[in-house]
Amino acid sequence: MTFLDRPGQIINWFVCSLCAPWVLRFWSCRRPRTRRNLLLGTACVIYLGFLVSQVGHVLPQHKAGHRKGDSKSLQGVAQTPFLGIPLDGTLSPPDLQIGENGTSVPANVVYITLRSKRSKPANIRGTVKPKRRKKHAVPLPYGQGLPGAAAGQKETLLQRPGRMSQDVRIMDAVAAPDTWKSHLMEDRDRKKELSIRRREHWRHVGISENVNVQPKTQESNIRIYSESSPSWLTRDDIESMRAMADSRIEGIQEAPSQHGILAVFERNPRASGAACSQGQCGLIKIPLDMSEVFAFHLDRILGLNRTLPSVSRKFEFIQDGQPCPVILWDSTLSPTDNGTHSSVRLNWRDYQQLLKQKCWVNGKVPKAEWGCTEIHHHEWSKMALFDFLLQVYSRLDRNCCGFKPRREDSCVQKRLKLKCDDQDSIDLTHIIQRKHDPRHLVFIDNMAFFDRSEDNLDFKILQGIKEFPELAVSVLKSQHLREKLLQSLFLDKVYWESQGGRQGIEKLIDVVERRAKILLTYINAHGAKVIPMNE
Repeated sequence: MTFLDRPGQIINWFVCSLCAPWVLRFWSCRRPRTRRNLLLGTACVIYLGFLVSQVGHVLPQHKAGHRKGDSKSLQGVAQTPFLGIPLDGTLSPPDLQIGENGTSVPANVVYITLRSKRSKPANIRGTVKPKRRKKHAVPLPYGQGLPGAAAGQKETLLQRPGRMSQDVRIMDAVAAPDTWKSHLMEDRDRKKELSIRRREHWRHVGISENVNVQPKTQESNIRIYSESSPSWLTRDDIESMRAMADSRIEGIQEAPSQHGILAVFERNPRASGAACSQGQCGLIKIPLDMSEVFAFHLDRILGLNRTLPSVSRKFEFIQDGQPCPVILWDSTLSPTDNGTHSSVRLNWRDYQQLLKQKCWVNGKVPKAEWGCTEIHHHEWSKMALFDFLLQVYSRLDRNCCGFKPRREDSCVQKRLKLKCDDQDSIDLTHIIQRKHDPRHLVFIDNMAFFDRSEDNLDFKILQGIKEFPELAVSVLKSQHLREKLLQSLFLDKVYWESQGGRQGIEKLIDVVERRAKILLTYINAHGAKVIPMNE
């Protein structure tokens, strides 16, 4: 340690240098000796007390010199960031209370571990395939080509063998291959009992024993990994989706009165009647109409149930195997007019008059002078809400009078935009009913537009609508629309992959959610009523 590192010696040297001239001055001045001695003694006593205090302060410092150095080092460490501690919370800081050399951490040192927030993913049904429980019976060696209701039952049993009931497991064991039956049937009594159960099983599913069922070779394009399908999809919807997505195509024919071709799917050879009248045909559209699949799932989630089941499928004979929408062909639809593709011909003026009359509301029979059709008044509200969210203008605004169209839109190509000066005479298109159910509409040709900005939406679709369905509005307000759309669209494997996976689907849902907020604002601003429409 140098001379300058000792503060006590510096202070002593400084005091002595100041006191020496004063002592000489007092000693040589002309003052009484008694007074001079008194001043000199007082100065010496003060200096002696100062020395004693310095000695008491310096000795503890020398005894704990090494502690002081360690404390400075720890203080420097505390001021530097902890570069070795990860930010994800996987490593907690050590408890530095007393070290090996007796050092301790000051009480004001605080360790902070940054934990990255994990955003909880949307509950997509079927994102992770659950583990299969141990099987207690040999599964059936077949599972494709079963017609009608039996096909849906067989397919469900085959795709989820680990969740079959005990009765189903018994029937599966009965219908197992010959090697398994030979192992079980060792005595005649058991063989007779199993033979009886086998006949009962085939009679229960409605299939003869002589039907040659081939084993299933590929996984279904309709993915259901959970215990059940989404609640908004019925059993008929799932069976139709699986039939259109997985069944082998037996033939192709031209679709009557609609654009596209019909694919005839494989069916039970013993079934009678035309294939398309038995629900075994699908309308194949071009890849640009892929939004038909999104429209189908949105319709079911909103509780409207007005669209036909639709899936996405790849065909080798259509545009190099690109995925195309396939829509279930419904032979019960009423014949349509060739000009408007509608079963009921209406223009815009007649349509607005129907909205004012509220035809068939509360079971009230309309008068003849009202000009009502057989369509229920609530059907127009459901159509308007559905078309606004997807911006389907072909039904209510075929001439694009309510928004600014693009050059590639059909209304611009056909020069229909020029006829907007006389809007009352413009005909509605694609107003379709069923023969046995004329009160309700069927939404076809649901070509959606997701690239239309919020400042160019077609609000003419909502003109004249004073009521909206309560169930659909509640879904839009519930903040669960995104979750349900992800769960529902995930079932269609081909469509999910064609849109770029979840990232692409999320972009489409973003557009619909923004339009839903605009629609809710419109309802509040115009004082429209939200009423139940479950007649």
